[in-house]
Amino acid sequence: MEPHKLLGRPTAGNQRPGQADMVCIVRRMPRMQVYLPDDLYQQVKARRLPASELLQEAVRAEIRRQDLLAETDSYLSELLAEVGAPSPQERAHAEAMAHRIAARPTPRAG
Repeated sequence: MEPHKLLGRPTAGNQRPGQADMVCIVRRMPRMQVYLPDDLYQQVKARRLPASELLQEAVRAEIRRQDLLAETDSYLSELLAEVGAPSPQERAHAEAMAHRIAARPTPRAG
């Protein structure tokens, strides 16, 4: 992504025949200073990684993660209000089922 956009627009007035003057409007994104530990900085430079694009992707991913967590909290609150909190027996049953699922061997591609 480019940090600015150039928008060419013809100007009125001092135009010569067959030639249009252009005015460029530059729009820049806000800037932010980011600090990296030395080892991370060296890796970014050594690998010639696009730091700005990586940071933008990471920030978008974190915002999405936080939004999804907030939606989950909201859904759980609505669910608790609708059906009530699980009993100790229901919670134990759910935990046992989750442990059984987690203990299943992971299928391997092959």
